[in-house]
Order: sequence, then structure tokens, then C-alpha cells
Amino acid sequence: MKLIETDKDTLLKPLQTVTGIVERRHTLPILSNVLIERKQEKISFIATDLEIQITTSAEDNHAGGEEYAVTVAAKKLQDILRALPDKARVVLEMGENRLHAKAGKSRFNLQTLPVEDFPKFPESTESQGKITVQQKELKHILSMVQYAMAQQDIRYYLNGLLLLVEEDYLRVVATDGHRLAFALMKLQAPQTKTEVILPRKVVLELARLLNDSDEPVTVEILQNQVRFSFSDVILVSKVVDGKFPDYNRVIPTGYEKQFVINRVLLLQTLQRAAILSNEKFRGVRLILTTGNLRIVCNNSEQEEAQEELELQYDGEALDIGFNITYLLDVLNNLNNETVQCSFGDANSSALISIPGNDDFKYVVMPMRI
Repeated sequence: MKLIETDKDTLLKPLQTVTGIVERRHTLPILSNVLIERKQEKISFIATDLEIQITTSAEDNHAGGEEYAVTVAAKKLQDILRALPDKARVVLEMGENRLHAKAGKSRFNLQTLPVEDFPKFPESTESQGKITVQQKELKHILSMVQYAMAQQDIRYYLNGLLLLVEEDYLRVVATDGHRLAFALMKLQAPQTKTEVILPRKVVLELARLLNDSDEPVTVEILQNQVRFSFSDVILVSKVVDGKFPDYNRVIPTGYEKQFVINRVLLLQTLQRAAILSNEKFRGVRLILTTGNLRIVCNNSEQEEAQEELELQYDGEALDIGFNITYLLDVLNNLNNETVQCSFGDANSSALISIPGNDDFKYVVMPMRI
């Protein structure tokens, strides 16, 4: 039975959209597969890892075609399509529980698994909140905080990102217990308060799939789920069950030791110093005196890097240590010209923000060196 005949990009593009969440080796073999189904002149591609489900569609100009559904190894089909010549015509046929892919003189027979075994998410209709923003806005605000998410922390609620809709603001917060990033953006209309913790994997997928465009993305918070709809993509995710830390208690206020500095200059200076930082502890000392910032890194081979920057500062002297990776992360993920660095004492968290702008805050704990 012939399923579809089209050029390779018509199939490859939707496959690349959904296969980001597919694991090649899975305890459940069906989770390595993509579900391809045709309904009402539209072909859908669906992938899931039981936590996230991504659906996208491709045009089918084959009018009057039969409806069908088939599951096949997602990465294998993607690799086959990738390896075919540009603009190759591809025919997919079904026969004897195999999917046959043909292009020119190439033939591939792929194993299929029963469609009824594919674990599609139940459709949740209980909406608890819904906002629509531009794709580039959501992509940008996520990029400002996502690097601060924890990885494989036993406090599972830190392996994700807090998405909080309140009044006419969207707030996003990420923390791994050593640093915290907070960003907000204004919405067009006031909303009822809703909050969810998005799993880390979803945040990374959104960063990959969202476009830098004015096109809309709708975020719908459902019962135990959140749904993102944009372009031809519907991404549904379970939310992390847990209580996110109170970020307001973590963000310091009233710090008097502060200076403003060119972001790229500070970033490049820290990158040079980091070359000789201890590979395990990644420590850096910031020594702040009137008009001067000295940056010092040492390692276990007794090697040392020193850098000096002139700046406008006439407060108390300060000698404070940090994990240099945490400083590089924030400077790499902002795109404004200058940053403001504010300090309490050598044992207090530092605050990095954007001068004259309360929409972003980054708090980093000090480190004994």
C-alpha cells in the first residue's frame, strides 16, 4: 500500500522537529518510533518519551488518499532521508509489517511496531491559563535563564524552570542551588495567576524549535500539563510536581558596592583567566578596590592568571571568590552592552543585573578560595 510520494525535505523537516526527544535505545522499543498518521488530507508526525509529546504535520497533496497510521524507528528514517541526494523523490509504502522507503535506485525496508502500542498523551481540556506571545520573545526570555537549571539534582524540582503568569507579567526562574536567574516580560492583558515547573528537556526543546520571529506561540497551562502551539508544532509536556524555591527571598536588595562594566570586556577577561583556573573547582577571585578590578585564577600546578580592569568604583574594598563558570554563563547569555555587578560582603551572594532595567536578575553564591 502506497502511503506517500513526495520530495525528501517534505518528510525530513517534520521528522527533525519531533525526533529531538526520541532516545535511540529505550526500555520501551515503541518510544524509539515516530507515529506517522494521515487524517483529513494531513499527515501528522508524533514522537513522545512519556514526559513530552511533539506533534507536527506535513502537506499531503495526494487528494482522496486513504487514512493510515504507522510507527517506525524515528532516527533511522531521519538518517535515511538525510543521506539521500537533495530534492530526491521519496515513496513510502506499507507491506507485511514493514515500511518500504524508495528513492531512485535506493530501497530500505524498516521494521514497524503496532500503532495501538504507541502511548499518545490523553487530550487534556481543562485550561487553567492561556497566553500568546511572539516566538522570539519567549525564546529570548528562556535563553536568559535556562543555563541556571540544575542537571540531575535529587531535588527534582530544580531540574527545570518555573513559569509564572501573574497579572500582566510572565516570569521565568531557574536555579541549581548555587545560582539563580530571573527574567520577566510584560503581557498584553492581565491574567489569573498560574505557575508550573517545566522539565529541563522541554525548555531545551523549546530553545531548539522556537523561531526568532514575530509569529505567535500560545502557552496553555492544563491539568498537570502545559501545551505550546506554534508554527506547525504542538508540544505537550507533563509538568514537574514540586514546590519551587521562593526566588524573592534569594534576590538581594540594597547592595551598595556596585559598578557598571562593558559585558563583552568582562566576558573576554574572565575567559582568559579561566584558562588557568582549577579544572575541578573552577574558582576565580575578584579583588575590588577604588577604580580597579583585579581578577585572579590559580590551579593545582601553581599556575596563575591575573587580569586588571579599570572601572568607576569608589566603595569599600572587597575580595570575593566565585565559580568562574557561573559568571561566564550569565555573560554569554545576555546580549546587552553593559552589566551591573552588586555585592554585599565576601560571604554574600552577588547580584548581576542590567543597568536601569528590573526585567533580569542573576544571583550567584560566593565560593571560598
